[in-house]
Amino acid sequence: MHEGYFSAGLDADPELAEAIGGELRRQREGIELIASENLVSRCVLEAQGSVLTNKTVEGAAYRRYYGGAQYADAIEALAIDRARRLFGCRFVNVQPHSGSNANAGVFLGLLKLGDTILSMDVAAGGHISHGHPATLTGRDYRIVAYGVNRETERIDLDEVRALAHQHRPRMIVAGGSAYPRVIDFAALRAIADAVDAYLMVDMAHVAGLVATGLYPDPLPHAHVVTTTTYKSLRGARGGMVLWNDEGLSARINAGVFPGVQGSVMLHAVAGKAACLGEALQPAFVAYQRSALENARVLADALAAHRLRIVTGGTDATLLLADLTPLGLSGDIAAKALERAGLAVNKNLIPFDPHPPEAPSGLRLSSNAGTARGFGVAEFERIAGFIGRVLAAPDDEMEITAIRNDVRTLCAAWPIY
Repeated sequence: MHEGYFSAGLDADPELAEAIGGELRRQREGIELIASENLVSRCVLEAQGSVLTNKTVEGAAYRRYYGGAQYADAIEALAIDRARRLFGCRFVNVQPHSGSNANAGVFLGLLKLGDTILSMDVAAGGHISHGHPATLTGRDYRIVAYGVNRETERIDLDEVRALAHQHRPRMIVAGGSAYPRVIDFAALRAIADAVDAYLMVDMAHVAGLVATGLYPDPLPHAHVVTTTTYKSLRGARGGMVLWNDEGLSARINAGVFPGVQGSVMLHAVAGKAACLGEALQPAFVAYQRSALENARVLADALAAHRLRIVTGGTDATLLLADLTPLGLSGDIAAKALERAGLAVNKNLIPFDPHPPEAPSGLRLSSNAGTARGFGVAEFERIAGFIGRVLAAPDDEMEITAIRNDVRTLCAAWPIY
């Protein structure tokens, strides 16, 4: 073994260290507004960077195919127990490497290849893992898409009901990537029952709100619920599956392993256990309340800067803004905002006349800013920064001035 193998750190790899250091500076000096990102605690960072990276296990806790798993078993069991307590459910699988893997595992476990899935159109706010043609789900199953009402931009339950009776899906999927409003899970379950379909809810973007009672709980209505553990849960990157019917357990678990993935990433499971433990504390309720308030303040303030807020507001910690009144496309706006230290993502809006590469909208979130400590006053300032950038996206002097203002704000709320 070469000298320093067990002692040298990142300084032994200057190129990698430089890139990681650059990312740390970007996070410290910029404002993260991307809905699928958040800022984890030091505890989560340390759990994910632990010696668990060295350990390989396959199978369920206490029923492994590899030896030396006693501590691995304890960690996974802890994550499961904390998730069950947090969401009040009977069964949890914490092994999925991502939300997409969690979804794929459920599909494989409960469906047959070629079965019909009724899910929300990506163009209306759905997630690509629910059946986009470019994904394995879109290739392996027959996908029928539902959308939103053109006037209200909310889920059209009459359309869902009609499509369900017409196509007789084996599964209905609810939950999206850019849908900011409350979803009527009870109504969707009634539709699913009427056509003998499973109801799966992907609550990745609202899991933290669900856990704290600030958004309707899908578990009393859905056969199975999936989520990521980052986003609003403010934790390790990865996914989970939650359910209450023991009769589904063997199929769901087998769908995850060996269905769609192999050995467990234990360092990620430890990170999940850490963030789930944090989510059980009273401070997490306060965080979620603040994030929800901040998202609504951001939406109102952006509307004052002539952006149209899709659906007129938000019931979550994300929002969708239409740039059409400003005559801008999402790609141009996002690039200008990034130069100013504001990270957002371009996004389709419902019935968008433009392509995904240059859509009409931006998706924004209060998750990471609230984790940093920003409150209402800070998000009003952030909306002001965004308004200034979008008013002059080609004015590099103005963008530089805004970038300096962003750095000043971030310096007052330091991270790591």
